[in-house]
Amino acid sequence: MKKLLFAAASLILAASPTFAQKKAKAVPEVKDPNEKVAFLFTYFTGNAPEEEQICYALSEDGYNYTLLNQGLPVIKSDTIAYTQCVRDPHILRGEDGKTFYMVVTDMKSSLGWASNRGLVLMKSTDLIHWTHSAINFPTKYPKLWKNVTRVWAPETIYDHQAKKYMVFYSLLTNDGKLNYDKIFYSYVNDDFTDLEGEPKWLFDAGNATIDGDIVYNEADQMYHLFYKQESGRGIYQAVAKNLTDKWQMLDGHVEQTKEAVEGVGVCKSLDGKSWVVMYDCYGSGHYQFCKSEDLKTFTKVQDTKTHGRFTPRHGTIMPITQAEKDRLIAEWGDGVNPILPGFHADPEVLYSNKTKKYYIYSTTDGTPGWGGHDFSVFSSSDLVSWTDEGKMLDVKGDQVKWANGNAWAPCIIERKVGKDYKYYFYFSAHNPQSNRKEIGCAVSDSPTGPFVDCGHPVITDNIRPSDVRGGQSIDVDVFQDPKSGKFYLYWGNGFMAGAELNDDMTSIKQETMVNLTPKGGSLKDYAYREGAYVFYRKGTYYFLWSVDDTGADNYHVAYGTAKSPLGPIEVAAEPIVIQQDPSQKIYGTAHNSVLQIPGKDEWYIVYHRINPNFRERQLSPGTHRQVCIDKMTFDKSGKIIPVKPTHEGPKPLKK
Repeated sequence: MKKLLFAAASLILAASPTFAQKKAKAVPEVKDPNEKVAFLFTYFTGNAPEEEQICYALSEDGYNYTLLNQGLPVIKSDTIAYTQCVRDPHILRGEDGKTFYMVVTDMKSSLGWASNRGLVLMKSTDLIHWTHSAINFPTKYPKLWKNVTRVWAPETIYDHQAKKYMVFYSLLTNDGKLNYDKIFYSYVNDDFTDLEGEPKWLFDAGNATIDGDIVYNEADQMYHLFYKQESGRGIYQAVAKNLTDKWQMLDGHVEQTKEAVEGVGVCKSLDGKSWVVMYDCYGSGHYQFCKSEDLKTFTKVQDTKTHGRFTPRHGTIMPITQAEKDRLIAEWGDGVNPILPGFHADPEVLYSNKTKKYYIYSTTDGTPGWGGHDFSVFSSSDLVSWTDEGKMLDVKGDQVKWANGNAWAPCIIERKVGKDYKYYFYFSAHNPQSNRKEIGCAVSDSPTGPFVDCGHPVITDNIRPSDVRGGQSIDVDVFQDPKSGKFYLYWGNGFMAGAELNDDMTSIKQETMVNLTPKGGSLKDYAYREGAYVFYRKGTYYFLWSVDDTGADNYHVAYGTAKSPLGPIEVAAEPIVIQQDPSQKIYGTAHNSVLQIPGKDEWYIVYHRINPNFRERQLSPGTHRQVCIDKMTFDKSGKIIPVKPTHEGPKPLKK
């Protein structure tokens, strides 16, 4: 199991005040606005094109990191790079203290390790908005570097002698000019948009030399170059008085492991008394962090294992101020909403009387064509901190023999059976025999599984009200009427069908089936699309559903009420339950479930919304959705008060 919520804690040590200090008038502390309070980690996450993107994380100590933007990219590679993929981001604060420079490898590794021809120069004044220039070496240097096959791991440093920013990188060609990788450098123009002159040789260790990182050490007044030497399979060091002097190679390894390593990054600690040394143990699935007082000896601090969406590869860190940290959090947040990592949609929430925990089941999102084929389950005791309990059902394989993919929009119900409980999990999937989406059911004795499929669809595509035309048999919901104890099923895209379940919970009483598609009210506000959800409160049956398209900003939840579990539904006079808030960059808030805290008139709506970085149509917003939760309230007459979607979510429930 993987813990999905990580909280940073600060320990404040204060000396006991003397008597004189107690008598003195308190003077407000004036903080230096330039004081560095945290580290920003820039990195990419893997070798697939969707992973060769720039991501951010924050740390208060340089060793433990909290994701920004839920671990999703903060800059889209296809908007900045020739290959539409980037790797190895290096970030630097400029000499003026307020301008930031980033350089990245312009490379799509799926094309091969000798396939990149350039780098990208980036510049920002707020760490959020970046200008960019992609430099293609064969185009810029057609005579000398037209046969370059690698322009690897660029970094930037300010050369105080030349009074210019220097970018250094490794080059390799396929024409015999370079028979192994060597580190070269170029100066950059004042706008940080282009390289000046031809690349110049900086350093090589006599064999493949890559992933250079340079820092200046005031203690010995020397520049220290850290690099990976391919033949030695480790990280080494060289020193020089000036950047363009001859570098003196030092003996000994930097890394404190026998694992294969690369992508070293070295940065002064926040107090300036030591150095954080980090490198990518790329073959073992973790980062290793070391500490050094003098850049001569290195002590391992910890291995940072990859988890969830935190799978950092070859990145660098930079100290930032409180104002800069606050700005990053305001833009990409470190709160609990969204509550699940990565892309998930169509959340179904359950409170289990058996375990006294809350659970969320969802569509696994982020794949083209809504092509996910498995379901995950997450548990929580407070609605804030969620634990990944793993994959609980896969419809592609032996678990569900009648289906082969498109695992969508699940629901679940807990049923008391004797002294124990059973869990009935309903879901949509593609049935290759009918070539349609149909609804199945899997059963377990535990809310986390294992679940066993009942062996056949519960709702086939031809089980629908006689007056329904078109649409799909998807988006199932299950409900137990607290008045009668009977169970009901609801489903449909383009229509809402409802029927009572038989006692076996895997078939319906077809004579009870009705067309519940809501009618009346303002069409643009209530027009039924999909995602029915039913709950009961104080004598009223509430029916919620989603309006518009799941990839649209306007995707939202509407509702109506009824006097029985099978309607008819009366659309509310003000039917919108929750909708987008563009001022907060919140879009596509819909396909929900509802949770009542046991024994209380306290309610929450769990829903998905579009990740704003994928809002453009060409980026498929409808498959890049995230799960959120907010409180839902009612007025004295029982009307749902419109929910304001937040970035904060609810406070943890009190135990």
